[in-house]
Amino acid sequence: MLETSGRLLKLLALLQSHRDRDRSGAELAEQLGVSRRTLRRDIERLRELGYPVHAARGAAGYRLGAGASLPPLLLDDEEAVAVVVGLRTAAEGTVTGIEEASLRALTKLEQVLPSRLRHRLTTLHRATVRAGAAPAPKVSPDTLMAIAEACRRHERLRFDYATPHSPSPDPHPPEPSATSRATPRVRTVEPHRLVSFDRHWYLVAWDVDREDWRTFRVDRLVPRTPTGPRFVPRALPDGDAATYLAHRLSSRTWPFRATVTLHESAASVGERLWPGMGVLEPVDDDRCLLHLGAGTPRDLAWMITSVDADFTLEASAPPELADALLAQATRSLKAIRRP
Repeated sequence: MLETSGRLLKLLALLQSHRDRDRSGAELAEQLGVSRRTLRRDIERLRELGYPVHAARGAAGYRLGAGASLPPLLLDDEEAVAVVVGLRTAAEGTVTGIEEASLRALTKLEQVLPSRLRHRLTTLHRATVRAGAAPAPKVSPDTLMAIAEACRRHERLRFDYATPHSPSPDPHPPEPSATSRATPRVRTVEPHRLVSFDRHWYLVAWDVDREDWRTFRVDRLVPRTPTGPRFVPRALPDGDAATYLAHRLSSRTWPFRATVTLHESAASVGERLWPGMGVLEPVDDDRCLLHLGAGTPRDLAWMITSVDADFTLEASAPPELADALLAQATRSLKAIRRP
């Protein structure tokens, strides 16, 4: 009985590790060291235990399907470590409401971990601290799922949206007061993609009223139900949602914007840019364009020179940027000038 139980666990692990294709009966029988007849009996035992093992038509193959309830999962050492680290990160993440569930799942998993893995994870946890990142706004998993469903179904989405100058929307707001006169605006969009960027969640969508692409902070919106009519998806200007969002955040939303020609290839310069700094546009093997923005000309000059590459300002660059670069160069010359 013990040998059969161990064989069933190994068979289940083999089926779970290849969910994208059918496993032939001959292949499974060989890996388990049993006959085809014994394999068929083991498949039937798994089905009796509630595992939906499907047989391929016209071939002696098997595949593990999705069941009505989540069956026990068999994880190898690397998978178990990855799941634990992911759960701990989720418990400290930006999606509200899943912290408790993450901790419950983490507790269950750690209780059954082998001692060798428990020691490794404890060592990693004690030696790691989170630093350098301000607390990010929390978003509701229900809000994320509502947006994701509208994206998948290609259905228009209506939501209350609070700008930085108005109070954040609240699905359970307090009683209105005399001092809270600003109200969130109702927006109607064709949702395209959700993007997680720099500890924030963004929705990239086509704004129906403004007839243009827009980005929305998910922590500032509350979806309205039901969703609207279906729509035909449009093509994004920059090819994909992540690139479009990076372009919006790095240049178009800042008061001072510039495009510079860097005299290096985009491949070599790309490693020196931090996320959200700017958008690179390849020109040839020796040049690329960098589109970026900042709050002040001085910050813009610092960002450009921090790339550590020869550059040329485009004609559209603001004149204040040239003054800031000149001031920075003069300050540097004074610092190294010998008496």
